[in-house]
Amino acid sequence: MDNSVAAHTVATPHTVAVLAFDGISPFHLSVPTLVFGRIGAGGGADNPYRVIVCAENSGTISTPAGFDLVIHHGLEATEIADTVVIPSWERDRPLPEPIRDALHRAHARGARIVGLCLGAWAIAASGLADGREITTHWSAAAEIARAYPAVRVRADSLWSDDGDLITSAGVAAALDCCLHLVRSDQGSRVAAELARRLVLAPHRSGSQAQYIPVAVPESADHDPIEQAMVWARTHLDEPVDLDGWARTALMSRRTFTRRFRDRTGTSPQQWLLQQRVDHARLLLESTDDTMDRIATDAGLGTSINLRHHFHRLLGTTPAAHRAQFRR
Repeated sequence: MDNSVAAHTVATPHTVAVLAFDGISPFHLSVPTLVFGRIGAGGGADNPYRVIVCAENSGTISTPAGFDLVIHHGLEATEIADTVVIPSWERDRPLPEPIRDALHRAHARGARIVGLCLGAWAIAASGLADGREITTHWSAAAEIARAYPAVRVRADSLWSDDGDLITSAGVAAALDCCLHLVRSDQGSRVAAELARRLVLAPHRSGSQAQYIPVAVPESADHDPIEQAMVWARTHLDEPVDLDGWARTALMSRRTFTRRFRDRTGTSPQQWLLQQRVDHARLLLESTDDTMDRIATDAGLGTSINLRHHFHRLLGTTPAAHRAQFRR
C-alpha cells in the first residue's frame, strides 16, 4: 500500500477514492473532487472528507482537453476508501479485471460505490448492480440495458440512491448526486452552505418526484408543454383543472395529455402530483410549518393526503423526512 495513503487513514473519518482512467474528461473527474474537497472552511483541515484520486496504475494519464494528469495513487486507495467514485467511463472500454476486483472488495467490506454519468456503465459491467436499479445518462440507458439485462436501468431520474450503490445521470446531475451524498452524511445545513459556496441549487430531487425530460426541445421558449409545466409549478397551491391547464398550452385536453406524456414520459396528473410532493419535501426541509399548512401550500389538501402521497412516492413519512434533515 502507498505509504502516503496509509498515513492518512486515521486522520480522515471518511475517505473518498475517485477512479481516473486514461482519456477521462477533466470535468467529470473534477465533480467529486470539487464537491467532497470543498467542505469546511474552503476545504481546509475541518473537511470531514479526504479525497484521493487513483487509477488502475499510478502515473501519467491523458485527457481529451489537451493536457495530461499525474495520478499518484493506484488501486490501493480503494482498499481504505469509505466511498469509491467512478466519475465517468467509456462505452467501448472493457472494465479491467483489477478494477472489477477492487470494486468488489471495497463493496464487500462496506464501502459505498458511486457511479456518476457513464460511471454507471462500469458498475453494471462489474456485476455489482445485477438484480438492482441504476441511473445513467439518458443517451446510454438503452445500450446499458441491452448489454447487461440483469440490471434495471433508469433514464428518467437525476440520481438513484440504493444505500451502498449510488448512480446518477450526466453532467449537472453528477453535482446533484455528490451534494446529495454530502447531505446524507453531514446534514442539510452543511450541504446548503456547500451549495452556496459552489453556486449550486441546494437540492434537486433524485426521487420519482423529479424527472428530466425524455426529449429536450430546441428552444424552451417555444415549447408549450414546458411553458405549461412552468405555469403549474407556480400554481401548486391552487386546484389545477386538466382542461384549464391544457388551455395554457393552447391545446385540447386530449392533445395536451398526449404531448405531455411524449415530453415527460408520464401523465400530466402524475407529474403534477410528483411536483406537489417534491414541493412539500422542500417545505419540510426549510420551514417549521405544520403538516396541514405544508399540505395546503403544496396543493395536497390535508395532512392525511400529504402523508399518503409522500410515503407512496418517497418511501418515508413527512415527519421522518423532516427529522432526517434536521438531525
